[in-house]
This record gives sequence, structure tokens and C-alpha cells, in this order.
Amino acid sequence: MIKNLTDVQTGRLSAERRDFLKKSGSLAIMSAFGVSFFTACSDDERPNRVVTPPADSTGINVQGTTITVNLTQATALANTGGWALISAAKVLIVNVGNGKFSALTSVCTHARCDNSWTFTNNVFTCTCHGSRFNTEGAVVNGPALQPLRSFPTEVNDNVLTVDFG
Repeated sequence: MIKNLTDVQTGRLSAERRDFLKKSGSLAIMSAFGVSFFTACSDDERPNRVVTPPADSTGINVQGTTITVNLTQATALANTGGWALISAAKVLIVNVGNGKFSALTSVCTHARCDNSWTFTNNVFTCTCHGSRFNTEGAVVNGPALQPLRSFPTEVNDNVLTVDFG
């Protein structure tokens, strides 16, 4: 049996009640999505920021769009897995073994962070938001969707040259 309701009540909420409902709604949304949903890609904060590079600048020169690395002086790059962040050029360099090197832009394709990197198990991690890339620049894990740009490298007489232009 369906009842026909004709008794309708209307009214206005008090200012205190409206304020309470606004705050409760915000709290419910924050609880449902989590605070990180609203702050995860903020450029203002980098809570996981890591100071890099592991290599000092001895033997590393940047001139125009060319980086030269004297491998006898830049000892962090001498062994397989050794890497450096060249901040002046916004370039990551890693020794991939067998006399080969990979050079990638250090500008993350997710949020444009360029100076907060780690390297472990042949994977670069941008510690701004956690994007991970292999030594060729391909995305291993997001949030980045695009690969890092790679640059040509050449080794002659123990000097590595990177053209990042």
C-alpha cells in the first residue's frame, strides 16, 4: 500500500549548523580520499628529497651543450652502476658496464622536478613523487607516463662526452 504524503516541512538551518555541515563534509571527503590525494603533486614540498649526486664535480665540465667527464678523476662513474647528477646541465649519467654510459635528462616527466634522484638496482627514482625509470629512460613505475629524454654519449681516451643539446 502506497501512502500519499502531502505534509511537507521547510525551514532554514542556523549558521552554526551550516558551518558544522561544511566542516563535516570536508572531513568526510579528506577521510575518503586521504590527505595525500590533495597534496601529492604539490611543487611546494618535497618530503622525500634526497641530496645528490654521489660524485663530486672533480673532472666534470659543462660547456654550452656538452658535458666532458674525465673518468680518472670522476671516480664515482668509474664502476658499473656508478652515477652522477650534473645539476648545471640537468643530466643524469650512469655507467651501465662494458665501457658504456647512459645520459638522461634529470627533468622528471611527471612534475618537472630536476634535482632529487636516487639510483638503485639499475633504476633511477625521482624522489619528488616516486616515478621510476630504467637506465634507458623508460618508465618503470609512475606517476610519470613519458620516458626521460636520452642523450648520446662517447668515450675516448678515458673521457666521456655527452651532447645534451
